[in-house]
Amino acid sequence: MRVGDLLLYGALILLPALAAPRSAWAAIGDDWPSFRGDARLTGVAAQPLPADLAVLWTFEAEDGIESTAALVDGVVYVGSLAGKLHALDFKSGKLLWTYEAGDEIKSSPGVRKGVVYFGDESGIFHAVDAADGKAKWTFAADGGVIASASFAGGHVIFGSQDNFLYALNPESGELAWKVETGSYIYGTAAVARMGERQVVLVAGCDGVMRGLDPRDGSNVVQVGIDAYVGGSTAVGDRLVFVGTFENQVLGIDLAAGKVVWAYEHPQRHFPFYSSAALSEDRVVIGGRDKLVHALDPGTGHAVWTYAAGARVDSSPVIAGTTVYFGTLGGDVVGLNLKSGEKVWEFTTGSAVTASPALADGRMVIGTLDGMLYCFGAAREEIDEKEEKND
Repeated sequence: MRVGDLLLYGALILLPALAAPRSAWAAIGDDWPSFRGDARLTGVAAQPLPADLAVLWTFEAEDGIESTAALVDGVVYVGSLAGKLHALDFKSGKLLWTYEAGDEIKSSPGVRKGVVYFGDESGIFHAVDAADGKAKWTFAADGGVIASASFAGGHVIFGSQDNFLYALNPESGELAWKVETGSYIYGTAAVARMGERQVVLVAGCDGVMRGLDPRDGSNVVQVGIDAYVGGSTAVGDRLVFVGTFENQVLGIDLAAGKVVWAYEHPQRHFPFYSSAALSEDRVVIGGRDKLVHALDPGTGHAVWTYAAGARVDSSPVIAGTTVYFGTLGGDVVGLNLKSGEKVWEFTTGSAVTASPALADGRMVIGTLDGMLYCFGAAREEIDEKEEKND
C-alpha cells in the first residue's frame, strides 16, 4: 500500500470520529453554491432529477468551460477559458451580466452572502458582487488558481499553484494566513469536524493530506499518502476519501490515525483526477482508466464499475438513486447508483471535464467547446415552448 504514516499533533492524538453536520446525505437547501455542492464536498444533490431529462436551454461561451457552475437564488454562475465569469437566469439561460477576469477561469465559482469567489490562471483571486458583476476586491497569489473557494473559520480559503493555501477576509480580501506546502494545490479544501473542532482538509502534489485549523492555519493532522492528488477530498461520517495519481482511491480514518484501505483496479492502472461523490453505501469516482468506480466506503471493495468509453475527469454527482457525470468522449451519463446500469445519456459532441451542478430538479454542465447545457424535465421543455408560442 503506497501510503505513509499519519502524524498527529499536540493533544489531538486521540481524536473522535468525524462529526456529521446533517443526518441526510444531501446538499443543504436547493442551491448548488460551490464545486461539490456542500462544504464536505460530498457531491450530493438535495433532490433527484426527473427520469425524462431534456435540454431546456443552452448558452455558448467564447471558449471552453472547465469550471463547474454554481446555482444560487435562480442564477447560474460559470467561468470560461476566455477569462469571463457569466451570470445567467437559471430558468431561461438569458445572460444577466459578464465579468472580465483577464485570464482563463478553471476554478469553479463559490457563492456566499451575495458574493462570487473564484481564481484564474494568472493567480488572481476575485470577489465579485453576485447581483451586478462588479468587482469587490482581488488578491494576487504567485501561481495559477484552479482550486475553488471554501469557507471556514470566518475566512475564504483556496489553494494555488504557488504551493500555498490561503485564507482571506471575505469582506476585504485581506490576507489572514497562508500555509506553504511542498507543491501545487489543485483540489478544493473540504471542511470537516473532528469532535468540536473544525478543520479544513487539502491534499496536493506533495503527497501529503493536511488538516488545518481554519482560524489560523495551524496544523491539526497530516497524513502522508505518497502520491500526487489532483482532485478534492470528500468527507464522510467516519472516513475521508481521495483519488490519487498513483492509481488509487484511499479511505482514511483521521480519528483512528490510519489509512483504512487503498483501492486499485486489478488490471487498469491509471490516475484519478475526479473527486468522489458519497452516499451512505457508495463512494463513486471517475478514472482516467475510462471507468467509473463504485466502492464500498467501509472496505474499499468495488461494488461495480462502468465502462464509460473515455476518460472521466468530471466529478460525479448523486441525485436520489442516480449518479451523473461527464466524459472526455462528450457524453453526459446517468447510472443507477445501486447497480451501475446506465439509465440516461446525452451526447454533447465535445469533451466534458466540468462536473454537474444540480438544483431545483435541473442539471447544468459545460463542455470544452464552450457550450453550457441546462437539463430538466421533458414536460417542462414542452410547457416552455407552448408558453413562448402563446
